[in-house]
Amino acid sequence: MTGRYCSLAQQSAPAFAAGLTAERRSALISGNRMWVNGTVLHYCFFDGDSDASVIPVPGTGAVRRVSWVGAKEQRDVVRECFQEWRDLGLGVSFVEVADRTEAEVRIGFQLGDGSWSTVGRDALQVGVNDRTMNFGWDLTAPGERGTALHEIGHALGMLHEHQSPFAGIHWDDEAVYTDLAGSPNFWSRDKTFFNILRKLDPDEVNGSVWDPQSIMEYPFSGGLILEPEQFRAGLNPPGSLSPADKEFVLRWYPPADPPQPPALVPFRSAPLGLGPGEQADFVIDPPETREYTVGTFGDSDTVVVVFEERDEEPRYLAGRDDGGTPHNATIRARLVKGRRYYVRVRLYSAWGPGQTAVMCW
Repeated sequence: MTGRYCSLAQQSAPAFAAGLTAERRSALISGNRMWVNGTVLHYCFFDGDSDASVIPVPGTGAVRRVSWVGAKEQRDVVRECFQEWRDLGLGVSFVEVADRTEAEVRIGFQLGDGSWSTVGRDALQVGVNDRTMNFGWDLTAPGERGTALHEIGHALGMLHEHQSPFAGIHWDDEAVYTDLAGSPNFWSRDKTFFNILRKLDPDEVNGSVWDPQSIMEYPFSGGLILEPEQFRAGLNPPGSLSPADKEFVLRWYPPADPPQPPALVPFRSAPLGLGPGEQADFVIDPPETREYTVGTFGDSDTVVVVFEERDEEPRYLAGRDDGGTPHNATIRARLVKGRRYYVRVRLYSAWGPGQTAVMCW
């Protein structure tokens, strides 16, 4: 009998324009869900009587409400796991907030709905009254703390380790389908294929070597894996952050530099000089209150995000991703004199001969 597994929602692969070079496509796939470094990820727990799913009652035509509210003991496990990721010294940080409209990560505890999370920036596509993460079983039970670490890994942009094309796993497909169709998961064949048997694009995964100790690796009982031979009797990761997990997130989110970023002055372009995956940060102190445009220039694929400083921390204001398109990212936003704003630009790749720059006007 297998354990209870995280079940990611099925989504189409990112669609990029035809004719992209292999190098450009690779850069886009590897980073399209990752947050810009320096992001403060605000998380909240649903806590009201109205925070629930409406579930049809089979054969009756009636519905029932299933709460998203979790007990304090459950919330505390999640808080501790956010702290464990934070203690790595990441350039992104986590702050709990009470107002769901201020939260990029919104957490529910609907029993029976499985444990899952959106992946990285996919959370921004979810309405503010909906969950981006759910825990479907008791996190205080022995061995279940790793579930919270795992879902936070998804929120940071990590995917399932056993789906790495570098794992070399040869499954007994029908045994996997049969096992997951039963208790406690009751998965369809499509859900099992999407979350277990499907191989990820090599550019999507956490590294070029499979890490069976990863927090993003499922445990598997004996008889599901045919090869590698040492896992025929089962695969049992420890449920903790592995060295490779830590290396991956610190590569994407290195500790933020403490010095003040340079100023982005209206109507004055700032050359970026970035390599693939690198990021440049700027600060804007608006000379007047009005609508501004922030945009990039040059033959490049970038992510541009504008944050407004509130209560001495950056709050997400707007963002654009021009990856895989022939045009540059532009953001229009009302900036207020006397407030401070941060612009963060991450480069996927530069694919033309000219220089890449950013400007506010």
